[in-house]
Amino acid sequence: MRTTDSELDIPRRILTGTGLFAARARAERAGAISLGQTAVLRQLQKAGAITPGAVADRLLTQPQSLSRTLAALEEQGWIRRRPDPDDGRQSLLEITSAGTEVLAAEMRPREIWLAGALEQLTDAERDLLVIAAGLLERLSEDRR
Repeated sequence: MRTTDSELDIPRRILTGTGLFAARARAERAGAISLGQTAVLRQLQKAGAITPGAVADRLLTQPQSLSRTLAALEEQGWIRRRPDPDDGRQSLLEITSAGTEVLAAEMRPREIWLAGALEQLTDAERDLLVIAAGLLERLSEDRR
């Protein structure tokens, strides 16, 4: 079945809005760590101890492309590697308390910007955004 241009209007509108929002949010950051490092630390904070391959899967990239980022994070003491008890050939990555602190400091300007921006919305609009955020998270996990 062929998708018509009019059927793509809603996806285009959502992608435009989320893209603009994501770009603005990325600009509102401390800048102490790279966007790639931020992404890895956020995944480890969310998932707990996972393999480098699982981090790559979550970021929709190849494990090899994360090698330098993981090495830099480990060198800074923001992540640690330990053997996977279920598979000795694998290692598990986990965020350290120092990694949690640097991530929080990196994210704080974004959170402050967004808190201020949300003040212009009504309670109902803020509630709607919370629902939409959950839906966008769910859609982002769709691997079709």
